[in-house]
Amino acid sequence: MARDTQTDYSVSTNVLYSLAAGAIAGALAKSTIAPLDRTKINFQISQEAYSARAAYKFLIDTYSKNGFFWLWRGNTATMTRIIPYAAVQFTAFEEWRKLLDVDSINIKNNGGREFLSGSLAGVTSQTLTYPLDLARARMAVSTKSDYASLGDVFRKTYQIEGIKGFYRGYVPTILGIIPYAGTSFFTYGSLKSFVKEKHGYENTIINLACGAVAGMAGQSSSYPLDIIRRKMQTSIITGKNYTNLRTTFVLIYKTEGIKQGFFKGLSMNWIKGPIATGISFATYDFARKYLKNV
Repeated sequence: MARDTQTDYSVSTNVLYSLAAGAIAGALAKSTIAPLDRTKINFQISQEAYSARAAYKFLIDTYSKNGFFWLWRGNTATMTRIIPYAAVQFTAFEEWRKLLDVDSINIKNNGGREFLSGSLAGVTSQTLTYPLDLARARMAVSTKSDYASLGDVFRKTYQIEGIKGFYRGYVPTILGIIPYAGTSFFTYGSLKSFVKEKHGYENTIINLACGAVAGMAGQSSSYPLDIIRRKMQTSIITGKNYTNLRTTFVLIYKTEGIKQGFFKGLSMNWIKGPIATGISFATYDFARKYLKNV
């Protein structure tokens, strides 16, 4: 009986460590790239052609008109969402790995289970925190006259669209998170294992680099679906008829084409994605080990 109690306590403690480390990792990663994220979302939902010069101009104009901290507009909503999202995602990944018995054999021979664990972790966390993601996207592309605060987003969304309004864009989000999370976790785990086996060591810099590569791979695998979900999430602001996955896909294709429609801003994602994912994975591993040692 005492052993069972001790085991339950150990499991609960490990879950708490994962939740705390995931929350810290998500908050730090997203805060670092918040201005780039806001810029990306702006181009994703607009008809304006994307280029590095246009993105730079958007950042400068935003700073000139509204001040430095306006570049982080919507970051409160991002933190409200990313802290529980990252905490749940990393913890769910650890738990799905245990459930699928990923560590029973070497990851080289068990890549499918590692990928599935990452995908299921992404689906779990995205489903539980989706309304917060929608609120964050709407705040990022709106002004104070549209939404005065995060609470105002929720209030107006419910009044105008009802409960289903909080899940606008949910289907493409889930379809996108499956390859994104699966690829990210699988790539990160594989690279870490490879470096450790090849060179016999592991540190935060190595984890940061592995996470950056994982981020680029994950972002590239699901980017068109990210475009679709952003269009659907913010359709109430843009006034476009992005009501479902099929309609949104057809409208984007007809009005913007393949390159500008479905891959607009991808080059920025290749900058911010690796930075955010690298920081996230490296911070999670560091924070989790630190908390365990303390």
